[in-house]
Order: sequence, then C-alpha cells, then structure tokens
Amino acid sequence: MARLCLPCASLRTSSPLSLLLRSPILSRTAAISFCSSSDFADSVTKDDSKRGPLKPGLYLVGTPIGNLEDITLRAIRVLRSADVILSEDTRHSGKLLQYYNIKAQLLSYHKFNEAQRELAVLTRLKQGEVVALISDAGTPGISDPGTQLAKMCAKENIDVIPIPGACAVVAALSASGLDTDEFTFVGFLPKHSGTRKERLVVSSNETRTQIFYVPPHKLSQFLEETTPYFGESRQCVIAREITKLHEEFWRGSIGEAKQEFLTRQPKGEITLLIEGKEETKAENPTDSELEEELRGLISDGHSLSTAVKTVAERTSMRKKEVYTLALKKFGKQIHVEDEADE
Repeated sequence: MARLCLPCASLRTSSPLSLLLRSPILSRTAAISFCSSSDFADSVTKDDSKRGPLKPGLYLVGTPIGNLEDITLRAIRVLRSADVILSEDTRHSGKLLQYYNIKAQLLSYHKFNEAQRELAVLTRLKQGEVVALISDAGTPGISDPGTQLAKMCAKENIDVIPIPGACAVVAALSASGLDTDEFTFVGFLPKHSGTRKERLVVSSNETRTQIFYVPPHKLSQFLEETTPYFGESRQCVIAREITKLHEEFWRGSIGEAKQEFLTRQPKGEITLLIEGKEETKAENPTDSELEEELRGLISDGHSLSTAVKTVAERTSMRKKEVYTLALKKFGKQIHVEDEADE
C-alpha cells in the first residue's frame, strides 16, 4: 500500500488537503502517516551517501526569510554536513536547525564580532573543514554579515560556494508589478544625512526600478525624505512580511503612501520598491540653435570638424546632419579665412 508522508507544519485542519485525507475513500486505498519536518527532511536526504562528502570550503547558505518551508534540499544537506555553522543570531537560527533536526556546531558570527572570528574561521577552512555561513534570513552578505569573510577566502584561494535560497529583493520585485528588466538594489540607506541625500539624488534619476530595505519604524521618515527627489506621483510598492502569515503588498504613489502610513505603523521587515524615472526623448535642436552653437565654437578658434563633433555629442543629432548644416552656414566663411591664412 502507498504511504503519503507530509510535513505536519504544512497542514491545516480546514484545508482541502486535510479534508481529503479524512475521506473514507482515500483511507481504504492508502495507508497515510504524518511525520515531522525533521522526518520529512530525513526522507528526502537519505541518499546523501551517493553524492559523496562535501568538498572543504565556505558555504554561503540561503535561509528562509519567513516561512520555514522556504529552504532548499541542498541547503539542508549542507547544514547537516557542516563542521560548523556560523550564525548571525544563534538563538534565531537555532529554531530553524531544530525544525529540520540539524545538529551541527553553531557559532555566532555577526557584525560586532566578525573581525575577531575571521582568523579562527580561516584557520578551520585551511585545515579542510566545511564551514556554512547563514544569516537571520536570506542570503549572507546581502545587507547581512559575510562579505568580508567571502573576500578573505577568495584572496586565500579558499572555495566559496553559494547555496541559493529565498531572497526578499527578488521575491518582492517579482510580485511588485514594476519593471523587472533592470533594477538597482540600494538596501538600507546610509545613516549620515549628507550621504543619504546623495544616494537619493542618484536613485531618483535612475530609469530602472529602485529597491530599498526600510525598518518598519522609519517608513514614514523614508517617504518624507524621498518625496523631494522622486516626487509624489512616482509609483511605489511596499512589500511587508514576505512569505509570512501577514504578507502584504501595498501599491500606489509615494504621495498616497505618505497618507496611508502617516498614522498606520506597519510591523515586520519592509522591502520598498520605487519605479524608475520615465525616459524622455530629447527634442532635436532647431537649425538656428545649431547655427548659434557652431558659430560660438568656431569663433573660439575650433575647426569646423571639431565644432561639428562637439555639437553632435551634445545633442541627439547625427554628425552628418550637423556637418551639412555647418558647411551650408559657415563653409564660405571658413574657405575665405583659409585663403587669407595662406
């Protein structure tokens, strides 16, 4: 008889699946057993021996950003095989490891101690150990600790192996409804006000989608700060609690967002996306405008060819078109000047 093995966490008493499992028809045709998430993980990784041991190196393991089921089978295998797991918050990561019955050594590794930990970690890696690095959520090194360690390993010719997983940036962008062909991931804005303004000036003039990480208690401040640069009509998406029970995608203009969240205090991590600046086609200058610019350059001592090249680069006009106009307006003048020089 067939056996159906499912993670208990995925079932709900009122779900269609649970109703189906209680069906007398199904119960007569299959023996069904429920298992824990750790048992489920065991069942899908039972043939690890066929893959062989992991090669030594630093494994950057992507972990769930909310829903604990958003982890890859490969990530589970790597975490179970690691000699040590470096964790941003051991208490937080301990829940994930316990959920999947992963019992590897756990060592704290965060922005306040990474400088002290690096040499010890490098020593372990040079001795041939498998070191896995995880953050509280998502991919290590992406607005999380890990970048410096990866750089040091690369410099020391130690393998750095990415284990892809859930990513708030990609998840939010894919469901945003904004342009996904090109985007800029800004992350958290700099703390220094001057540097923040410089970053906002650059982002506001980009034609690609801009993606920010915003702490929930600073959302109103962020919207106020961005308005002078992006304007109130620019469309934005506020993605909150992605993959969690209270997941929300709020869509509207920056001006509407300011009103919506003026008194409403959102909870949970926020990924905020703003549409890129609309591209405007530059209008071709008139013949009189081109003539005036060419005259100024020639009067300043530039040759005809140099003046034409300069004007063409400053405008959307083709060089041939500018040259034709230049010959028509200034050809005789330049010819007379050339004869006088002889």
